[in-house]
Amino acid sequence: MQQDNSNEIHENMIVMFRSRICSHIQVIPVLDYMHSLDQEFKEVLRARAATENQEAARMLLDRLLSETRRPNWFEEFVTAVREAECTQAEMYLSPENLPPPQKEAKYDYCEKLISWLSPRLLKKLEPKETTAICLSKEICSQEDADIINGKQNAFDANRELLSRITKKKDWFKVFVAILNQLGRMELIKELTGGTYEEFIDGAEEMDVDPANHKSNCLDDSTHSEVTDRQNDSHDVTGESSVCEMSYSECSQSDLDSSFSKSTDSPDCSKGSVEENEHSMRKGRASPVPKMTLRDYQMEVAKPALDGENIIICLPTGSGKTRVAVYIARHHLDERKKNGLPAKVIVLVNKVPLVDQHFRSEFYPYMKDCYHVIKISGDCQLKISFPDVVKKHDVIICTAQILENSLMQAEEDEEEGVQLSDVSLLIIDECHHTQKGGVYNNIMLRYMQQKKENKKLQKLQKPVVPLPQILGLTASPGVGGANNSKKAEEHILKICANLDSRIKTVQENIAQLQNQVKQPYKQIEIAEDNNKNPFGDKIKDMMKSIETFSDLYPPNDHGSQSYEQWVVQKMKTAAKEENRRQHVCAHHLKKYNDALQIYDTIRMSDAFIHLLKFYTEEKKRAIMLNESDGASLSEKIDETDRFLMDLFFEHKKELEQLSEKEEYENEKLIKLRRSIMEEFTRNSKARGIIFTKTRQSAVALSEWIGDNEKFKEVGVRAHYIIGAGGNSDYKSMTQNEQKKVIQKFKNGELNLLIATSVAEEGLDIKECNIVIVYGCIHNEIAMVQARGRARAEESAVVLVASRSSGAIDHDSVNVYRENLMHKAIQKVQTMDPKIFAEKIQEFQKQTIVERKVKKKKDLQKVYQKNPGKVTFWCIKCQSLVCSGLDIRVIEDMHHVVLDQKFKKRYKKWENKTLQEKFADYQTNGEIICNNCGRPWGTIMVHKGTEVPCLKICNFVIKYEDEKMTKDTLDVWRDLPIKFRQFSFLSDDSDSD
Repeated sequence: MQQDNSNEIHENMIVMFRSRICSHIQVIPVLDYMHSLDQEFKEVLRARAATENQEAARMLLDRLLSETRRPNWFEEFVTAVREAECTQAEMYLSPENLPPPQKEAKYDYCEKLISWLSPRLLKKLEPKETTAICLSKEICSQEDADIINGKQNAFDANRELLSRITKKKDWFKVFVAILNQLGRMELIKELTGGTYEEFIDGAEEMDVDPANHKSNCLDDSTHSEVTDRQNDSHDVTGESSVCEMSYSECSQSDLDSSFSKSTDSPDCSKGSVEENEHSMRKGRASPVPKMTLRDYQMEVAKPALDGENIIICLPTGSGKTRVAVYIARHHLDERKKNGLPAKVIVLVNKVPLVDQHFRSEFYPYMKDCYHVIKISGDCQLKISFPDVVKKHDVIICTAQILENSLMQAEEDEEEGVQLSDVSLLIIDECHHTQKGGVYNNIMLRYMQQKKENKKLQKLQKPVVPLPQILGLTASPGVGGANNSKKAEEHILKICANLDSRIKTVQENIAQLQNQVKQPYKQIEIAEDNNKNPFGDKIKDMMKSIETFSDLYPPNDHGSQSYEQWVVQKMKTAAKEENRRQHVCAHHLKKYNDALQIYDTIRMSDAFIHLLKFYTEEKKRAIMLNESDGASLSEKIDETDRFLMDLFFEHKKELEQLSEKEEYENEKLIKLRRSIMEEFTRNSKARGIIFTKTRQSAVALSEWIGDNEKFKEVGVRAHYIIGAGGNSDYKSMTQNEQKKVIQKFKNGELNLLIATSVAEEGLDIKECNIVIVYGCIHNEIAMVQARGRARAEESAVVLVASRSSGAIDHDSVNVYRENLMHKAIQKVQTMDPKIFAEKIQEFQKQTIVERKVKKKKDLQKVYQKNPGKVTFWCIKCQSLVCSGLDIRVIEDMHHVVLDQKFKKRYKKWENKTLQEKFADYQTNGEIICNNCGRPWGTIMVHKGTEVPCLKICNFVIKYEDEKMTKDTLDVWRDLPIKFRQFSFLSDDSDSD
C-alpha cells in the first residue's frame, strides 16, 4: 500500500510539471543511467533526441507513466536526471526542492531574455573560452562541453551553449558573473539593464553568489573541469570502495550524519548539521559521504597520518586510492588548523586516471571544504598551471605537467611551480619511479633539495620546505631479480627513489584477504599444429627473399629474435648504402609480422596484413611514376620488382590457404571454449582478454563479432587500445576509451579485448573472467591483470601455445611475486638505522649518476653543429635536408621550412594519421619523391602546414674529420640542438 502511495505521488510530480521537465532535461545523457529501459526503446529515443530533444523527453515520460511499474523506477529516473546534471529539471522531481512561484517566474523571464538577445550573444561570445569557464562554474557538464566544442562554427557552438546552460539550476546569475569575468560589459547591460555591480546589489533573492559559486574563476587560458558526479554505487569490492556502507544500505539517520561536513576541518567546523547541509546544497547536487577506513586500511595509513613519507602497498581492489583521499583530507585539515600552508598534488602516469581519481575519489569526498581540480595534457585549452596551483587545494594531474612546470621554474621562478609550493605529493602507481621515468625526475629534484637543506641546517639557515611523499602501488615488482638479496635491493631502491618507507598489511591480514578475493587460476595450453601450409608458404617466400639479398638469419622465422635480427640488418644496410639488403630486410619484417599475427589470431588477419602492405607499396609506386610520366616497369628497380612479383604471384594461393579452417590457430579454439564456458554458465558475466598488440585486439573483437555462437550466449565485445599512434594502425582517443569503459560499466558491453593499457589504473568494473591470451609479461603486469578479476568466484585463464614457453614464464612470475612479498616484509621490518643508511647510500649514488648524466647530456647536445649534419632517405639514399633546415616545435616536433624541400616529397593520404590534437593536427604522410619511402607526417600547427620528420626514416651523415653515418629511432638520441620554430623566421615567410 505504501508503495502504491509513493507511485501516485511520483506520477503526480511528473504529470504536474511535465512541460517544465521536458524543457529542462537532456535526454541522451539521461538515458545512459536508465538501465531498466529496454535497449531498442533507448535507441529510438536517442535518434529522436538528436533532432528534437523535447519530443524525445515527452516520449520518455509517457513510457515512465504508462508501463508496468518496476521497483524503484522513480528513484532511477531522479538519479539519471541528477547524474546527467540536468539540475533545473531535478528541482521538479522533489517536493522539498521546488522553487517558489516568484523564483520560477524569474527563471522563465531569464530564459526569454536569452532567447530575445541570442542573435547578439551568438555574434559576441567566443564559444571555447566561454564554455571552459561555464564548465568550471558547473553550469555546463563535461558532456555538454564536448558537444559544444564539437560544433563546426562559432554560431552553432554558442547556440548549443545557450541551450544547455539554461537547463542548469541557478544558471542566470552565474552566467552574468562569467560575462563580467570575460569583460563583456555591453552584454551584461543588455541582459540586466545596468552594470554588473547594480545587478549584484539587486539580486539577493537568487540563491547563488556568483563571486563564491564553486571555486574562483581561473584566468582566460584555464580549462577547469569540475563536475559533481557520484558513482552509481560504492561497491566494497571495487578499487575505490572502502566505506563500510553504500548509500543504499544506509538508513536515513545514517545519511543525515554522513552528509555533514567533517568536524575536523577548520573551514567546516562551525554551524549545525542543518546549516552545513544547506551550504552544500546551495551549489551542489550530491552530498559528501563520510569516510570510514577499515582496520587494514588504517594500519597502512597511520604512518602517513603522522606525517611520514610512506609507500602504501595494497592489492588491486583493496581501496588504496580511498586511503590516499583520507590521508589528503586529514593533511589539509591538520595543517590549516595549525595555520600552515597546505597544498596536495596527486600525480598519475596515465591521462584517464586524472578524470577517474577526480570523479570517483577526491572531488566527491573533499568538495565541501576544498577546491579540487583535474589537469591533463588532454585539455583542449592551455592551462596556466602555476595559477591553478595557487587557487586550488587539491590538484590531480599527469606527472609530466608538474615536471614541465618545475623545469619552467628553473628558468623563471614566477612562471613555474616549486616543490616547496606543495605540502603533500601523492604518486599513484609509484613503482614507475625508476631511472628515466618522469616520476623519478621529480623525485631527483626533491632529493637534491633535501641535500641542500642539510647544508643549510649546518649553516643554521632556513631550509626550503619539502612535501610529504605518499606512494601508492599494488606491486613494486623485483626488477628481474632471481634471489632474495637482489629483490630486497630492488625494493630498497624504490624506497630510496621516493624517500619513503614501504608499508603493507601485517596485523589485519585476515580482513584484507577476506576483502580481496583471489581468483581461480587456469592454464590452457594449445598444442602446436604440425601441419601449417599457410605458415610454411610464408616461410618459403621469406627464404626466397633471403637468398635474393644474401641475408642468412641465425633465428627461426616468426620469432621475436628473428625480428630483432632483421631490424638490425635494416639499419646496417642503410648505413652501408646497400639498398637491396635494406629493402629486403624491411619486407622480411612484414612477413615475420604476418607469422606472429597468425600465431595469435586468424590466418586471414595475417594475409590482410601483407595484402595491405603490398597494396600501399604498389599505390605509392604508381603515383610516383605517373607524376614523372613513366610506366611502373620503367621506374622501379630490380629489387622492388622482385618483391612485388613474389607477393602478387602467390597472393591467390595465400588467400586460399588462409580460408582453410582445419589449419586454424589452436589457441583460438582454447579461447573460444573459455569464453563460451563462462558466458554460458553465468548470463551476467563480464570479462577482459589481454592480448599483446593493438592489431590482435581489434582482430579478436571482429572474430568474436563474426561468430554467431558468441551472440547466442550474449557476448557483447569491443576492443580497448592505447592512445599512441603510428602509420600502420589507428589508435583510440581518450574519449573513445572512456566511452567503451562506460558501456562496459552499464552492461552494454560485457567483454573487453585490451592491450596493456587496461592492466593498471583504468576504472574498469570487476570481472568474472580475465584471459591472458598469448602474452606473458613480468610479475607486475601479472598482479595487475589478476586484480581485474574481482567478482565472486572469478577466474584468471592463461591461453598460450606449448612452444611459447608460457608455462615456464608464468612459473617464473609466480616465483618472483613470492620473492617480492618476502622482500617487502624484510624491508619494512628492517632495523631503522640500517634502513636509513641503505637509503642514504642509494640516494647519494642516484644524485652522482644524475650529475654525470647531465654533464654528458650537455656535452652531447652542443657537440655537433646543425650545419655539419645532413639527412638522407633510408631507402634510396637521396638527400633530404640539412640540419640547418630543421626547426623544433615545443621541444618535440622536428619540421622543415625550406621551400626547396617541398620538391623532394609528395603528400600521401593516410587516414590512420589524420587526427586532431590540442595545438596541431596531422593530415597524412609525406613520402620520398624518388622511392616512396614514408618520411613523416603533414602537420598543421597554428594554421601553418609543415612537414614533420621521423628520424627513424633517415640515415644521418656527420661531416666532421671522420665522416660517420648513423640511424636512430628517436630525436633525443641525436647530439644536436636545432633552432626553435618561429613565425618570424625568414624562411617561414617565403612562399
